[in-house]
Amino acid sequence: MNIPFVSFVPMENELKEDLKSAFERVIKRSWYIAGEEDKKFEENYAKYCGAKYCVGVGNGLDAIMLSLKALGLGEGDEIIVPSNTYIATVLAVTYIGATPVLVEPDIQTYNIDPEKIENAITDKTKAIVPVHLYGQPCEMDQIMDIAKKHKLYVVEDCAQAHGATYKGKKVGTFGDAGAFSFYPGKNLGALGDGGAIITNNLDIANKVRALGNYGSDYKYHHIYKGNNSRLDELQAAFLTEKLKHLDRMNNERIRIAARYSSEIVNEKIILPEKVKDRVHVWHIYAIRTKDRDSLEKYLRENGITTNKHYPIPIHMQKCYEDLEIKKGKLPLAEEISSTELSLPMYYGMTDDEIDYVIDKINNWKN
Repeated sequence: MNIPFVSFVPMENELKEDLKSAFERVIKRSWYIAGEEDKKFEENYAKYCGAKYCVGVGNGLDAIMLSLKALGLGEGDEIIVPSNTYIATVLAVTYIGATPVLVEPDIQTYNIDPEKIENAITDKTKAIVPVHLYGQPCEMDQIMDIAKKHKLYVVEDCAQAHGATYKGKKVGTFGDAGAFSFYPGKNLGALGDGGAIITNNLDIANKVRALGNYGSDYKYHHIYKGNNSRLDELQAAFLTEKLKHLDRMNNERIRIAARYSSEIVNEKIILPEKVKDRVHVWHIYAIRTKDRDSLEKYLRENGITTNKHYPIPIHMQKCYEDLEIKKGKLPLAEEISSTELSLPMYYGMTDDEIDYVIDKINNWKN
């Protein structure tokens, strides 16, 4: 049996006619940027998340970057980010001229550890960017208490957590803004690149929209030195159709994850933990083992494709040598990067495929 890490085929076969209809709507209007489809998706996604405003942008990285810019952050500022995240989170800070300050995760959840945040705060700290990694919400009550105490902005990186909730409230609605990616592999994915921010602050929404449109509030009138970052009509139309099915498809991910968690019993495997009072939407099902490379090879030989999120931590990437963080200074990020392995997880996995993955892992002896 051959099982890919991710497949869009089951979902796309199911939604094929809806996606064709979305495509035809856009073609019929002959309007491809900042039109009715974008407006419709923004309204629907804001409502879905429980936010007042949504602004579509070009991708998830831009969603974080433009949110930070809209808050007036830039050169000379320090922004706290997780040491264990995808590089886009940190690049967004770099792109506005600010300095990323890396804080270690909670080894149980892989998310930024609120207990370590305050020690990283200086008189230059202006914001925290918590990442709801793998689809599990961060400890937002504690993070927001710290932010309030130190008068810091909070921009949530929700790129992997569409539909996830913390104590009954959708992620992205706790801080000043929530940033989303609609990269095709996400729980809510476009058929190309796309992103959005949500916020309850009209000034932030308006400024993000202007910044993503060359800094323009209306045509040929530029109030900021902006960027070109807009969610195009075609992707917005596709997302409108897919949003209707997001909760149902997230529930299928939750079902698959529950099977993995209850049926994988190999003592060499550390299973991910689901925290009480949070709805984890399982963008990634991340296991850990000291023999990660051996397990990866074994699964590949048995037709199971896996992935690693992420094999080189941020502070050990060549492009961030300027942070001057030596190996060993962020041991938890290094531990996760050397032991984490992501199992196949996508809408449409059959029970036979799930059975096969579980059986092969349970029979791995190394």
